[in-house]
Amino acid sequence: MDRQAQFRAREALIFQVAEQLLLENGESGMTLDALAAELDLAKGTLYKHFQSKDELYMLLIIRNERMLLEMVRDTEKEFPEHLAFFMLHHLHHPERTVLFHQIEERLSTTGQGLHHLFNEMYQVRKSRLRLIIRMTDQYLETIGSKMSTRDYLASIWSITHGGGAILNSSFYQRYLGSRDTLRVALIEQALMLPKHVVAEEMA
Repeated sequence: MDRQAQFRAREALIFQVAEQLLLENGESGMTLDALAAELDLAKGTLYKHFQSKDELYMLLIIRNERMLLEMVRDTEKEFPEHLAFFMLHHLHHPERTVLFHQIEERLSTTGQGLHHLFNEMYQVRKSRLRLIIRMTDQYLETIGSKMSTRDYLASIWSITHGGGAILNSSFYQRYLGSRDTLRVALIEQALMLPKHVVAEEMA
């Protein structure tokens, strides 16, 4: 393995372990000292991959965004399968969804020297959104729904992130029963929304 390949492999491992530590311990418990110890690396080695903890957080968020983009690019899947994959990505790891959103909001106002990373993140999101809009347009037309693409995508986002917040809440978890039952119910609700609009138009 050449040095560049070793660098990329080490970076992928750093991101994987950093995300794991972040999700297990939250922002306050995720330190670069702990990350270096977990990886058995010198702390200075970490700085070859990022310049600060905030930059690491942004790189983790971008990594997540790229993963979502690759999911959308899978042309073998039909729209309902894409929707289920998107929602389960968030609902199986609600702590990641909630935490990444909180970190992004914080860094957008307090982060220093991160403009280039925010621009990179927005470009990835724009690419994903263009694909999603085209896919959603086609799906709504196929089922004959009068629901607008904008309203449907906003509804999916709200159901997914609202569900993630509930699944991540220690208070609500006492009353949830089966978490899988809730996940399935949320996906079914999202899939049925535009079909209700069809039924109302025909009534």
